[in-house]
Amino acid sequence: MPHAVLQFFRASQEGDVDAWADAFAEDGVFHDPVGTTPITGRAAIHDFIASVLPNFQPFLGLTPLEAHTIGDHVAVSWRGAAVALDGKPVNWSGINIYELNESGLIREAKAYFNSAIFQSQLAA
Repeated sequence: MPHAVLQFFRASQEGDVDAWADAFAEDGVFHDPVGTTPITGRAAIHDFIASVLPNFQPFLGLTPLEAHTIGDHVAVSWRGAAVALDGKPVNWSGINIYELNESGLIREAKAYFNSAIFQSQLAA
């Protein structure tokens, strides 16, 4: 996997908001998930990640399962795991599509996963 994509996953597993956001270009775009309003700019992506992580104890992160790279495009299947604040496990999976810029940072990330399944585990 390209360095920035590997950094994206490692930082998610470590709960490192700064490193996670730093995988993106300054003008990077994050669709989390696709179909929702995109998050634009590294600072906004940082704030988004920082707003999500405190809802879990712990947030175990996203684990890549398989990656395919063609030029500046990368597709990665993954599984996510976390524990909600009330102690309930939350597990989900998806596929992310990344487009890298000329510096190798993430220009755009598109996360494909079923948000309803994720949210239902939090509400159950």
